[in-house]
Amino acid sequence: MKIIAIANQKGGVGKTTTAVNLAAALAEKGVRTLLVDLDPQANASSALGCLTEEGGSLYSCLVGADFAAAKVRETRLPRLWCIPSHMELAGSEVSLARNENHLVRLSEVLEPLRVLNRWDVCLLDCPPSLGILMTSALASADGLLIPIQCEYYGLEGLAKIVDLHERICAAGVNPHVTIEGILMTMYDGRTNLSRLVVDEVRRVFEDLVYKTIIPRNVALSEAPSHELTVMEYSPNSPGARAYREAAAEFIRRQPQAMGDPVPPVPSTSELSTAPTAQVPSGPLSAAPAPVAAPSAAPATISPPVSPLPDAWQVGSPAPAPARPDPTSVPPNPFGAPFNPDV
Repeated sequence: MKIIAIANQKGGVGKTTTAVNLAAALAEKGVRTLLVDLDPQANASSALGCLTEEGGSLYSCLVGADFAAAKVRETRLPRLWCIPSHMELAGSEVSLARNENHLVRLSEVLEPLRVLNRWDVCLLDCPPSLGILMTSALASADGLLIPIQCEYYGLEGLAKIVDLHERICAAGVNPHVTIEGILMTMYDGRTNLSRLVVDEVRRVFEDLVYKTIIPRNVALSEAPSHELTVMEYSPNSPGARAYREAAAEFIRRQPQAMGDPVPPVPSTSELSTAPTAQVPSGPLSAAPAPVAAPSAAPATISPPVSPLPDAWQVGSPAPAPARPDPTSVPPNPFGAPFNPDV
């Protein structure tokens, strides 16, 4: 299982939107995906319809002896699981600061999930801060995916998160963590500023920048109000298509995890035109006879064994559910109506 931290200390750059929709797109392509919500605001949890309740987050695992596997919840999407967050997770900033191993504590909590080998990739949705939760995520991750808004302040935030990554590596906490990529979000093609920001980031970071650019799209903003991913809410919208392309590019950027491509199974026509084998002639052998070619209905040919789980192979996308009525009123997340007399 590869752990990817989706982090940027600047808020409003599309971290949670990227975490939720990238996870959904990967699951749609057959990748067994686990999304860990490390943001106490729990927006990623609500977008996936995961119940956020006290005791359901990683807080008890970080400060106690609970197992992270017990916190995993299934979502309504096939091949997508979630560890929800809760406001109690904000208390871990204070509790972890008292421990000498606070930077590696999250890594210790997530290690048993690697051993289970039930998921192919784990995405960490980090809070928008430079606190212990985000630094712990970088200390436990294999790669760092940085969403950056196509505006000037996004450039400043990018410089700070890259500096933090270098400090984590230099301190020896996690010297193997790499920058998985930089994903440009909220791109507005009508403005020169968006194009200038993209060009500048690509000039400095070159191949680290994803070719896929996430555009500004109203469906990406409306989907969370219905507690849906954009693939469910508007599967043919520009936002949904962009995150599907980002997921495909993410898979292509995993040469070690993806392994060598599986050789194709030979077709019936290729087998029928193959040279026939001859039996060596000799004093005790019969006349040479060719090996019979396969018939019109050949037996099933077993595909070669892949060194990786089948989930990494890109499959057919799951059918998208019916789009909800955008005019409907989303459910009240606070339960009973507000009573001003209380």
